[in-house]
Amino acid sequence: MTPNDKKPSAPQGTAPEGDRIAKVLSRRGVASRREAERMIEAGEVTVNGKVITSPALNVTSRDRITISGHPLPDEEPARLWLYYKPEGLVTTESDEKGRDTVFDHLPEDMPRVMSIGRLDLNSEGLLLLTNDGELKRKLELPSTGWLRKYRVRCNGNPSDAQLEPLRKGITVDGDRFQPMQVSLDRIQGANAWLTIGLREGKNREIRRALNAIDLYVNRLIRTSYGPFRLNDLNPGEVEEIRPKVLRDQLGEVATGDQTGTALPAHRKPGAKPGAKPGAKPRPAKPREGEGIRALARAWTEATTPEGRPARPSRGVDKPGGKPAGKPFGKPAGKPTAKPTAKPTGKPAAKSGAAPARKAGPTITRTGPGTTRKLAPKGRPPSKG
Repeated sequence: MTPNDKKPSAPQGTAPEGDRIAKVLSRRGVASRREAERMIEAGEVTVNGKVITSPALNVTSRDRITISGHPLPDEEPARLWLYYKPEGLVTTESDEKGRDTVFDHLPEDMPRVMSIGRLDLNSEGLLLLTNDGELKRKLELPSTGWLRKYRVRCNGNPSDAQLEPLRKGITVDGDRFQPMQVSLDRIQGANAWLTIGLREGKNREIRRALNAIDLYVNRLIRTSYGPFRLNDLNPGEVEEIRPKVLRDQLGEVATGDQTGTALPAHRKPGAKPGAKPGAKPRPAKPREGEGIRALARAWTEATTPEGRPARPSRGVDKPGGKPAGKPFGKPAGKPTAKPTAKPTGKPAAKSGAAPARKAGPTITRTGPGTTRKLAPKGRPPSKG
């Protein structure tokens, strides 16, 4: 095919071979689809040596594509980064007002990336970045249904009744906003902190919705985007998602749980990522404070006075339960009871006198280099 030759058109009724040129440029990380179309219209793209001016062209791997005289970059695996966008940066490639952009402040060793969605100038928090235009488009689609959560500080002391219109869905200046998840976290002086979750993400949606109910946002932080969390990232920091985690979360992006977290088809909630079907789950970790509660129970059993029922010890059958396992101690056969103690000859206590104090347990204290036993109160120390 010569540079001046046109590509043969596909027969009527059949889909043309390959993909649209703007989609290919976006997939290779050259630009977003909209920006790629602008580059094509500006005459910056050639196919097989011929400048094209319309994005209505399908190309295949056999075509030679250049952008401003440079060959099209090789296709790379999709990658994803978490970025804490600071307040005061715009989420655009270039700003007509000359303001700093997100991409001006990324590490120098990062490849060319695109943002998944946007955060406005005065918002901060989690922003997803990717080198794959198709992944960007997929995660931005409303049909993906990923929940985005925000921590919002607003001026005022709202009540649940005041927030109810947001939960039911509200219309502002002709724009219908879908129902939001809204909870009041705390009131701090003249301000209140809210947690808001939404799945749509229209332009300045939270600010406009709160303004409609007389609440004015003075800080807005995105804390999560689907299964990805801000965690302990600091403003301006970037963290790349490991390929295995990315595959686990995006392999079944359309079939997530209620929070939007994508789970592989064979994985159940709570199972280890990548676990084989039918694999036994690992035992759960002990809950916080369980060790202290176990020590408290042991001490209570050891110090229970006579006459008060204590908890059954190991090996004892529980009422209505299964028989206990192998009993502890010596097997039955010989009597284990000790002979009755000899009378001491001491006179019995007078009527009306206080009952004798029962003996408690013997306590052993161990110090540096010494060990001594303390007898319980009411009994003289043993000679030793």
